[in-house]
Amino acid sequence: MAIFSRKKNKAVVVGLDGVPHKLLVDFMARGILPNLARITARGNLRRMEVTVPEISAVSWPSFMTGVDPGEHGIFGFTEVVPGSYQQTFPNYGSLKAPTIWDRLEKQGKRSVVINQPGTYPARRLSGALVSGFVAIELVRAVFPAKYIGPLRRMNYEIDIDTTRARQNHAFALQDLDRTLAVQRQATAMFWEQEEWDYFEVVVTGTDRLHHYLWHALTDESHELHARTIKYYQAVDEFVGEMAERYVKTTRDESLSGFFLLSDHGFCGIEQEVALNRYLVERGLLKFETDPPTDLAEISPAAKAFVLDPNRVYVHLKGKYPKGGVDPADAPRVLDDVQAALAELEYSGRKLVRRFFRREEAYHGPYAANGPDLVAVSIDGFDFKGAVDRTEIFGRFGLSGMHNQNDAFLWTTRPVDDVPQITQVAGLILDHLE
Repeated sequence: MAIFSRKKNKAVVVGLDGVPHKLLVDFMARGILPNLARITARGNLRRMEVTVPEISAVSWPSFMTGVDPGEHGIFGFTEVVPGSYQQTFPNYGSLKAPTIWDRLEKQGKRSVVINQPGTYPARRLSGALVSGFVAIELVRAVFPAKYIGPLRRMNYEIDIDTTRARQNHAFALQDLDRTLAVQRQATAMFWEQEEWDYFEVVVTGTDRLHHYLWHALTDESHELHARTIKYYQAVDEFVGEMAERYVKTTRDESLSGFFLLSDHGFCGIEQEVALNRYLVERGLLKFETDPPTDLAEISPAAKAFVLDPNRVYVHLKGKYPKGGVDPADAPRVLDDVQAALAELEYSGRKLVRRFFRREEAYHGPYAANGPDLVAVSIDGFDFKGAVDRTEIFGRFGLSGMHNQNDAFLWTTRPVDDVPQITQVAGLILDHLE
């Protein structure tokens, strides 16, 4: 009886990067995803909102720590080095809050975490870890090191070749298929070889498919539509495998410790929107060269600037080398910037769905490091922070974009009608504790 109880008190999480609630519901209703339909019918499937900005670099740390960026300290794929305009890339070492598996380790529990974005370079834990996007080399992405050899023999890849996939969609689909197949093989290896209380695996390929092939996925007349659906069906099979393994291991037919989620939603792109160029045209941002190639070319006359994708920073005196805005004037400048962005439109449509001021979005000891304002777009208009764009609107090879309010969560546990991504860690820990 003791063994049965120990077995049952386990949790399994499957993350499907970028899968939107709306698409998931549609594909299940159409019979494309039979395993997901069968599983989600047994619990609570919810549309979920995520922390801002709505990118993996922020959303996944918010999931795995259960706190917003004001506490975990990561606000984007890039950050400006204090006292300069140089940009750096936060990584696992930048994370300031304990993860789910850190907290479980203090209780004597073991975890296996596979392909979790934001965990590179891998660090020691009680169990096993394979870092996910963005990971540069496999040798620094795996703990313990004994698994590097087996993963290499499988030809394990953390991500697809995104540069080639962006240009060659047929290759993208082949690489997605291959990467998922090897990930399934690696997952089976860790399941069988590790003793664990918490097991998590994230599929990144869904995000890649959406970025490059959203048009094919959602247009039944597209020549690659059937291939994109085939990939989704392979993902559905993988989710089914994971649920079956969970039941077999725990004997928990109710799936009480099984969780599914995405880190943001997705939709098609109508236009990419260069926010820095817009602020230039509104007189709120100036550069010493035109067009600039780097943020360091900013002018002392600039009132504000944008970091990817939609983070607005007031160009404060004393904070930035050429900052010219007196801190006492910062609230007025921020009001002016927000008012200007509220007027941003395309073909008569206002493009900002919602603004988040720093004090609304972030709470905790690192909140002051966050952007002063985040502008969340309406679906179809992908805000960007590039400084070298010469036009406000354009298309640059992507088909799909993230959205903030259409991620999904599935659990058998009681959950809010529209949960926040920061609530998921608590649900998992409650089950295990």
